[in-house]
Amino acid sequence: MGDRHVANVQTGTYKGCSSLTIENEQLKIELVPQLGGKLVSMIYKPTGKQWLLDSGTRPLEQPAFGSTFTDWDMSGWDECFPTIIACPSGVDEHIRLPDHGELWSLPGSCKVEKGTVDCTIESPQLPYRFSRRLSLIGANKVKLAYRAENDGDKALPFLWVPHPQFAITERTRLLLPDAMERMMCVYGGKKLTHGDSYPWQDVCRLSPEITGDARKFYYEGKAIAGWSGLYEEESGNYFVMSVSTDKVPYIGIWIDEGMINDRVTCALEPSIGYYDSLEKAISNGTAQVIPAKGSFEWEMELSLGVGDWSKAV
Repeated sequence: MGDRHVANVQTGTYKGCSSLTIENEQLKIELVPQLGGKLVSMIYKPTGKQWLLDSGTRPLEQPAFGSTFTDWDMSGWDECFPTIIACPSGVDEHIRLPDHGELWSLPGSCKVEKGTVDCTIESPQLPYRFSRRLSLIGANKVKLAYRAENDGDKALPFLWVPHPQFAITERTRLLLPDAMERMMCVYGGKKLTHGDSYPWQDVCRLSPEITGDARKFYYEGKAIAGWSGLYEEESGNYFVMSVSTDKVPYIGIWIDEGMINDRVTCALEPSIGYYDSLEKAISNGTAQVIPAKGSFEWEMELSLGVGDWSKAV
């Protein structure tokens, strides 16, 4: 009985790319090492729900380093580090960080050990190593353990968010703690106003209908609690991610109804640094800084299921 949830890891191919799949009784997750360890598929097996948007008709191929994120596959789950918006590195005035950070366009090296997958990426510009260990810690729970190591002789500032492009296939509610009643708009698209605050209950619902609009929100200041999620109002499928606010104190939410992607998608983005630009986070004192020859670690847990999502928070 005790080993039925133990993860099995297998090699395979996904859209022409070498992949690794980690799977147990209820979960099946596939990643592509050569694309920054991108998670390309995340399925809750009891209902068949695929939570991640695929690339559709766009090819899945190695992006050019330093290129623009939206010129490529626009799919799956990428890690944005050490910035989201292209900006100076904060370490060397001659080094500029690319759009959505460095990792998504770099090949990673993956190691499989005892039902876990470790993916490590080294920067071509800065003296850091970024690693993420993926493990299944229960029938329906995933653990992502992150570590950033600074091998340099100078302190290294960074910003991090996950960028999971979730597939919105039915009426879906974005979940936040009740106490986080209002969200600040940092990109308004066609209808909202940058810098204005909106009641969360007025803007938290999505449908698969393509409107050509998009918007992004941040909770202003530090998050009250470290969880966020999605709940499908017809099928009852839910996805909840949890972080420690001691390590990951901010939260952003990106919604795209076909303005940039070709289908409706959103991203829950618990954040180290506030917000989007490392340059901005350094100036406002919210960037995390790794000392010379030091490291920084943080974790995230994912809960996938159907029915009462409140048990997952």
